[in-house]
Amino acid sequence: MAKILCVEDEPGLREDLVETLELAGHTVIEAANGALGLAAILAEKPDLTISDVAMPEMNGHDLLRVLRESHPEFAEMPFVFLSALADRKDQIAGHKLGADDYRTKPVDFEIMHVIIDAKLQQVARMRRQKDQQILKLYGALTGAPVRDHEGARQALNGIEPMT
Repeated sequence: MAKILCVEDEPGLREDLVETLELAGHTVIEAANGALGLAAILAEKPDLTISDVAMPEMNGHDLLRVLRESHPEFAEMPFVFLSALADRKDQIAGHKLGADDYRTKPVDFEIMHVIIDAKLQQVARMRRQKDQQILKLYGALTGAPVRDHEGARQALNGIEPMT
């Protein structure tokens, strides 16, 4: 399954999230605040991040802002807010920052699992589409027919990048 980062300052809720995600087959990384969450993202490269908003040291909004502005290599990684801040303005603010979803507490674990699966499937579709484009480009540039993604990847590994 996927590697998921859970950034939550409430230990009990973080434990519940970790347990339910692990039971679903995911590998879970934990962080107690946004600063630790950012370090975990950079070190562990999770497939998806679930983050609280109101946390000490670095809140979830700042975590997402730094991630989106300074680390473009994580642009495809889904980011889901999970917060007690349930006002419409809070949800709008989260989405304006680039969150892929915004869920409110208390956690509906069934919906959370559905959202996680949908976001991971969306990323997989985007990657397949990008791979198809790379295949077409490779074929156009080389004239060599490459019929699968792995063939294109192997062929591209031998090409020096242009500077």
